[in-house]
Amino acid sequence: MNTKGPRNIKTIITHAFLLIFAFIQVYPIFWLFEFSLKDNSEIFGGNIAGLPEHWRFSNYATAFFNANIMQYFLNSVLVTGVTILVTLVAAATAAYAISRMIWRGRETMLKVILLGMMVPIHAALLPLFIILSKTHLLNSYWSLIIPYVAFGLPMAIYLFTSFMASIPKEMEEAAAIDGCGIYQMFFRIIFPLIRPAIATVSIFTFISSWNELMFAVTFINKSEYKTLTVGIMSMVGAYTTKWGEIGAGLMIATIPTVIVYLLLSEQVQNSLVAGAVKG
Repeated sequence: MNTKGPRNIKTIITHAFLLIFAFIQVYPIFWLFEFSLKDNSEIFGGNIAGLPEHWRFSNYATAFFNANIMQYFLNSVLVTGVTILVTLVAAATAAYAISRMIWRGRETMLKVILLGMMVPIHAALLPLFIILSKTHLLNSYWSLIIPYVAFGLPMAIYLFTSFMASIPKEMEEAAAIDGCGIYQMFFRIIFPLIRPAIATVSIFTFISSWNELMFAVTFINKSEYKTLTVGIMSMVGAYTTKWGEIGAGLMIATIPTVIVYLLLSEQVQNSLVAGAVKG
C-alpha cells in the first residue's frame, strides 16, 4: 500500500498551517512599520492598510528628538536591564538553595514564594504607592525596578527550581570531593547548565518590564524618568495627534523585543525541550 500520498498531504497541510500562523505573527509588525511612515491625512483618508504614498521616515526623526523618545528609550533600557540582572541573580541563588540544599522548610518556602504569582498587580498598586511614597522612592528608577523584580521573582524562581531539579546531584558530589566550595559548584557546574533557563527568564522578564504601563504611569511623573510606554502615551495630544509619529514610537519600542527573542530563542527552545524530556 502506498503511504506516500497521505504523508505528502499531511506535510502540505502542516506547512500551510505554519505559513498562515507565521503570517499572522509577522503581518502586525509589517503593518505597524508602514503605518509609522504615514501622516494623518493618509491614515484617515482610507489608506490605513496599504503601503504609504510617501515614505515619511521623518516621523522617526521627529519621534526621536522632538517627542523625546530617545530619553524614554534609554530609561526603559536602564530599568529593564537592571530588573533582568537583579531578577536573575536573586532567582538563581534562591532556586539553588531550594533545589540543591537540604534545610527545614524549603518546600514551604517555595510554596510561599509561588503565592506571589497569585497576587494581582492591580491589588498591589495602592499599597506599593504608599510604601514608595513614604520611602521617598517615587519618581525614581527604583520605583519601577523594585516592583518589577518583586513580581518577576516567583515565576523566575519556579523556572530555575524546576530546571535545577533535573540536574544530577552526583556532579556536585564529585566536585565536592575534588575540593570545590558551594560558590565554585554554582558558577562552574550549575550556572553553565542552566543557560537555557536563564534565557527563558530573561525573555519573560524583559517583556513584562519593557511593556509595563500601569506602574510606570502611576509612580513616575517627572519626564526625565518616564519609560517608553509612558512616553508614547504622552504623545497623544489634547486637540490633535500625529498618529504616524506615534506609530514610529511604537515601532521603536517593538524592535528591541524582536531582537531579544531572536538572540535567545534557541536557548528558550532548549529549555522547553529539557522541560518536556524531564516531564
